[in-house]
Amino acid sequence: MFQEHLGCHRGGFTDCLLQQGALRLHAVDIGYGILDWKLRSDPRVVVHERANLIYWKSPEPLDLAVIDAGWTPQRLSIPAALHSLKPGGVVLSLVKPQYEVERSQLQRGVLAVDGLGPAMERVRAALSGVARILGEVQSPIPGSGGNAEFWLCLLQMQAT
Repeated sequence: MFQEHLGCHRGGFTDCLLQQGALRLHAVDIGYGILDWKLRSDPRVVVHERANLIYWKSPEPLDLAVIDAGWTPQRLSIPAALHSLKPGGVVLSLVKPQYEVERSQLQRGVLAVDGLGPAMERVRAALSGVARILGEVQSPIPGSGGNAEFWLCLLQMQAT
């Protein structure tokens, strides 16, 4: 499987994808020198540093794109990832609702529980007509500051 990990940072999900059999993985991150050396030196990993995931284009069609990006709203991240997929390819995205709302809705960087539903609905609405949501589940591991995070599994909408 040819995959990409958008927002790879140190490479936790990159490592997981390699352990699950990725043949080649494009590790994309806006940072530089952050990806763990073990992953950086793995011949299956193609490192793309200082690359904004919104504008990055894969050099090959991909089976899977995994997004773990902070600060970048899903309405921008997911469509960018969809463009790199083979027909039938899938996007797994870790949605961080605190980045989907105005900062004024946060208290010390945390989105209150009553703000989660509206934030996730905003994400779903932004993806309407672009991707079909195959599944959604709350992550059992909280994000920074205890923020709730959600996994979305998406399939690109086919042109009609």
